[in-house]
Amino acid sequence: MKPYPAVEEHGLIGDLQTAALISADDTVDWFCAPRFDSPSVFGALLDARKGGHFQLAPDGVDYTSKQLYLPGTPILITRFHGADGVGELLDFMPVTGAQATDRHRLIRLVRMVRGSMRFRVDCQPRFNYARDPYELEAHPEGDVFRSSTMSLTLTPFRDTKRLIDAQDIRRDAEGLSSRFTLQANDIGGVVLETACPNAPRAISTEQAGALLAETRDFWRRWLDRSHYTGRWREMVERSAMTLKLMTYAPTGALVAAPTAGLPEQVGGQRNWDYRYTWIRDASFSVHALLRLGFTDEAAKYLCWLDARIRDARDGDLPLQIMYRVDGSSDLPEEVLGHLEGYRGSAPVRIGNGAAGQLQLDIYGEALNSLELADRHGLIAPYEGWRKTAGLMDWLCDHWDQPEDGIWETRSGRQDYTYGRMMSWVALDRAIRLAQRRARPGDTTRWTTERNAIYEQIMARGFHPKRQAFVQHYQTDILDASLLAMSELGLIAPTDPMWESTLRAVDADLVSDSLVYRYDPRASPDGLAGTEGTFSMCTFWYVQALAQSGRIDDARLTFEKMLTYSNPLGLYSEEIAPTGEQIGNFPQAFSHLSLISTATHLDELLDERRP
Repeated sequence: MKPYPAVEEHGLIGDLQTAALISADDTVDWFCAPRFDSPSVFGALLDARKGGHFQLAPDGVDYTSKQLYLPGTPILITRFHGADGVGELLDFMPVTGAQATDRHRLIRLVRMVRGSMRFRVDCQPRFNYARDPYELEAHPEGDVFRSSTMSLTLTPFRDTKRLIDAQDIRRDAEGLSSRFTLQANDIGGVVLETACPNAPRAISTEQAGALLAETRDFWRRWLDRSHYTGRWREMVERSAMTLKLMTYAPTGALVAAPTAGLPEQVGGQRNWDYRYTWIRDASFSVHALLRLGFTDEAAKYLCWLDARIRDARDGDLPLQIMYRVDGSSDLPEEVLGHLEGYRGSAPVRIGNGAAGQLQLDIYGEALNSLELADRHGLIAPYEGWRKTAGLMDWLCDHWDQPEDGIWETRSGRQDYTYGRMMSWVALDRAIRLAQRRARPGDTTRWTTERNAIYEQIMARGFHPKRQAFVQHYQTDILDASLLAMSELGLIAPTDPMWESTLRAVDADLVSDSLVYRYDPRASPDGLAGTEGTFSMCTFWYVQALAQSGRIDDARLTFEKMLTYSNPLGLYSEEIAPTGEQIGNFPQAFSHLSLISTATHLDELLDERRP
């Protein structure tokens, strides 16, 4: 095992309630159960020595490995090439369904393509972020790791005579390890299961194969619903599956990422927990999902959003910026001081203290998604509309105040231009909804406030010396979030104020096609260190270029960005100056913006055809 594989040297598998990251050296080094936001069982990604891992790899031989996904699925294949043979490992999680459950299975099926090879299994769970002790129970057909809060069952396949037998297994204080040898055409492996109520019972290779086929067929049937047949079909479909993997099926809530604590700068302190549902991120996903034809997924998230709006208005409160996947709002931030962090990047944080921030832009993202959904026939119910109208009345009273901003800085509140812009979007889309459906609402007041926001942005958000819209009213710093101004309709793409803003972004925030959110050295954000370019902002930049008529520049920038994905087509949150992926991984923001950008750019390129 490498102590800390690069972030991009991982594949993602999942069952629509939780997920696991598997490195290129065949190690599960991140897995939380029973949900995305539950404590980790394997957390070597945050502490290689203490965090816990689950490896299945060739033993005692030199080999190279390569990863790919089974086409049309998130079934991860790792191929081993050694001097004496070629084998491959298939990692997958059978889909659990829409009912929340504590039982989850991770199946590691290894088969020998040719020759022979010896393999080693090494399972060292560390429950509750490596804080809970456990006991290891040996049973005739498997083993159980049992802590005070959960159990984990490890069961081998036993159909092939050369597979694991009692003499091959070693149990100690660290965990369990075993070895077995496979010859050509042999199949074997192990099943890891959480919260199994019964004693371990070995399954046959035929049963494992049936589960593999069911999982494959589920994902291919799902992907067949996609309408997209454009230029970048493979990348778009992989991004769609990645978003689906990060969606909690019982509620339809999308997590920002399945990981916590991965740094925005190796060795730095910008290490956040992203295993929650941001109103902003999930609302953006509606655009991506509807563009591809995944109406059911968009509708389920909108039901989740509707419940959050109702909860907020019933308590006469604003929306919180993020929630747990079940809709609960308690996300206290805690530092895990006993973990060293990815490559020594401490502190390791779980929970997220930014949940209590005031970020006015979320109302624009929410209403923009509701208005788009309405145009696709997903019409809000009466009670949902009534609460939404009440939320717009609240926004009319509160939009003109300092806030914390989209990037969750911790340097104090400001009059952020993006927050004002999205408040304008919220009221504008609410007016459209009310007029289109003849729904009740104080549209006269909403119109007055919408117009006041517009005038304020034009008067105070544009910096005359920089000839650009700036991050907030008290600075001359640029902010990549404002790349969305033209697409959202606040300003025409041919307006001189917008054209000069785009030129300023070119000069200040773009580094060979990659885009920084802002310059943290020039814009103090209350956090130590720096960060890489932000992948979503690069995709936004592509759309802004295309919207402004620079379609060739847009396509080249997009094609360059595709080269920064990992070999499996996955993106983290950011890209370091070295080209290495950093931040939590994979990142929903990156993948949903890839989908929206690809589909939009396809349309514009098609229009240029003679």
